[in-house]
Amino acid sequence: MKIPPLLAHTAVLLIVATLLAACGNKADTGVAPVEIAQDSSCALDGMLLADYPGPKAQIHYDGTPEPEFFCDTMEMFSLYLKPEQARKVKAIYVQDLDKTTWEAPKGAWIDAKAAFYVVGSKKRGAMGPTIPSFGTRAGAQKFAEGNGGKVYPFAQLTADMARLDGGALHDQRM
Repeated sequence: MKIPPLLAHTAVLLIVATLLAACGNKADTGVAPVEIAQDSSCALDGMLLADYPGPKAQIHYDGTPEPEFFCDTMEMFSLYLKPEQARKVKAIYVQDLDKTTWEAPKGAWIDAKAAFYVVGSKKRGAMGPTIPSFGTRAGAQKFAEGNGGKVYPFAQLTADMARLDGGALHDQRM
């Protein structure tokens, strides 16, 4: 049986397109998270990360060998979600509070785009309000039940949720 040339070409194109799409959906960025050292500091304000509670974040940019660290997730999102943010991001990692503590988070890095976040909780990070990160929706929901806030996946977070004016400006103890 002879296959018509148009059908053969169409089949080959579909196979090639499928293989290319599979490559494009590759989850592994080839960039591993970097552990925080005692002297690791925040890219925005120079604060030492190890000195403060709450989950930390790191962004790996294309063409930059070392990541930029953030002393809390609010700072990372405030930068990442800005419309003028034009640097090519290779990977973003946050700490999974399902696997580490709020008081002294260590390791437990997960892909930020796969995490769940609690917006509007009463817990405070290094700079005031923050957006706690979890590897599971159940962990985020349990945290929200005890500390307030609403659970969101990465794709639903907006720049308005990551405003940095909620910390020192509204801290009545200062």
